[in-house]
Amino acid sequence: MSEPQGTEGSTRRLPVVESAAQPTGPTDPSDPTGLTGQETPGGDSPPPPASDAAGGRAGRFWSARRVPAGIVALLLLVVAGAFLYDVVAVRTGRSALGWRRELARQLAERPLDDTWVRVGAGVAAALGLWLLLLALTPGLRKVLPMRRTRPDVRAGLHRDAAASVLRDRAVEVAGVQSARVRMRRRKARVRALAHFRELDDVRTDLHGVLDDAVRGLGLARPPTVSVKVARPGRKG
Repeated sequence: MSEPQGTEGSTRRLPVVESAAQPTGPTDPSDPTGLTGQETPGGDSPPPPASDAAGGRAGRFWSARRVPAGIVALLLLVVAGAFLYDVVAVRTGRSALGWRRELARQLAERPLDDTWVRVGAGVAAALGLWLLLLALTPGLRKVLPMRRTRPDVRAGLHRDAAASVLRDRAVEVAGVQSARVRMRRRKARVRALAHFRELDDVRTDLHGVLDDAVRGLGLARPPTVSVKVARPGRKG
């Protein structure tokens, strides 16, 4: 049996955890997701989904937006600094810089239906909409929020780690030669190659195993699983 193929970025990443108090509980070294401080009641069965009342609403993680904020701050600093320097120079008896006189003349004489005025307005509007979109959306789409069992702990699982878990569970099914998993926030697409057994039987087993694996991840919004099984292509 050939070695299973990995997913893009197969290096597993630890979950993102925000906590005001250190969670307690045993650490399972065999847990492939790297989660700690979670006990599984009743043997190997996954814990039941926690309601929002137990630990609060499991919302998405918000990005710090450091790069867009830094770019905007730098541009504002340069523009404001240039205007401030020119205003101070005029107040001290010097003449205004050429670019500011030209800018004032263009704003006074150029009509509003001019092509360059429309292009500049369109660029400014697009930039403003982009900044508003960044301000109103959470970002961090690769971090899947997990169920909250404590009000002071928020945890998230990276998509690559979740995809690695599903892939490892998929290749354990009899007949599966290799598997590829594409994880999204709402859906997990699994593509498996089966070199023996009937494809319908392999597909049925994969659905059962992967549904259990998704429930065991402890995600606040478990994604639906889409399975496609095919035969390996002929070599040569």
